[in-house]
Formats: sequence, structure tokens, C-alpha cells
Amino acid sequence: MKIALIGGTGSFGTALAVRLREAGYEVVIGSRDAERAIAIARELGVEGATNEDAARAADLVVLATKADGAVETARSLRAAIGTTPVLSVAAELRFTKEGVRPTAEATSIAERIQDELDAPVVAGLHSLAASNLGGEEAPDEDTLVCGDDADAKTAALELAAKVTAGRAIDAGPLASARALEGMTAVIINVNKRYKAHAGLRVTGVH
Repeated sequence: MKIALIGGTGSFGTALAVRLREAGYEVVIGSRDAERAIAIARELGVEGATNEDAARAADLVVLATKADGAVETARSLRAAIGTTPVLSVAAELRFTKEGVRPTAEATSIAERIQDELDAPVVAGLHSLAASNLGGEEAPDEDTLVCGDDADAKTAALELAAKVTAGRAIDAGPLASARALEGMTAVIINVNKRYKAHAGLRVTGVH
């Protein structure tokens, strides 16, 4: 399976690229700047391309752009993505003096991306920090994935299971993405408070 990491030149995208390459996936990093994507990809041992070319070549598209550009990026790539399943990993956050909070948006980024595409969209990996993902060992934590399309969700769960030492857990319909994205704020607050690199573990699931 070939995975396109759209906006994959950032810290999360590059860490995920290495984990996916090690798991045996074909990986292509996409960027608006093809030369930048190719240069970074070469260092990581994967392919590099424009976002459009990466999306067209993929079996699964991971939108790894920053939250404030995720929906617009998806809109601009609608034709290139076509009906290829999309995994949205972005979470909108507000950084305040009191701590990190979710935004007041009624719907998740993933749901808004779904409105822009012909492809099925799933959401997941929100609780994985780039620093944990890029460590020497796979992060010892679970990751949650939600979505409405069964095949797309299965592909995303398989990917998630290969980039952590924990479990990939089906968290229900795409509507659950609002809660998963908000969980990012919780994890960041915990890590700041305890100077930790915390992740999630779901108990009682076998």
C-alpha cells in the first residue's frame, strides 16, 4: 500500500514517514514545494513530490498539514484525491494563559474536510505527539480512529497499529472526531503540567 503524507515535511509528517517506511509501506511525502519534499524525502528514504502528485499516486492519503490549513488544502486537492480514502490527523487548538483548549467550532476538522471531498474521510492519530512518534522506539500507547466508511477505517486502523507499540482502536463514527481532536488539548495540558510525554491507554478492550 502506498501512503501519501500531504504536508508531510513537518515534524509529525516526517516522524510518521519513518514509522510507515519501517512498517513496510511505500511512502511519498507531499509539499507545495516539490524540491523541498524531494530533499527531505531523500533523507528519510522515501519518495517526495508535490501534494497533487503524491495524492494521485496513493492508496491512502494522510492530511498532515497544520490545522489552520487542513480544510483549504483538502479543497484544493479534491480532484487529485478523487475517491482515495483520507486520514485526517489535525486538531484545532487555542493556546491561552490557562492552558490549551479546543476551539468553539461545532464540527471537527475531519467532518469539514469530508464536506470538501468525494473521498471517504476518517480521523485518527490525534493523541500521538511527533516527539513520541519520532523516538527510537515506537510509542507505547494506543491510538483511536473513527469514521463512517468501513473500508477506509480498516485501512487507517491497520496503519495506526503499525506505528505504535499499543493498539489501534475503533472509536466509532466520524462524528466522534470532535472529541478525538479535543483530546489533543488534554494530552498537551497533561504533558505541560507534568513535564511528560504522555499518550493514551484504553483499558478493558481485548
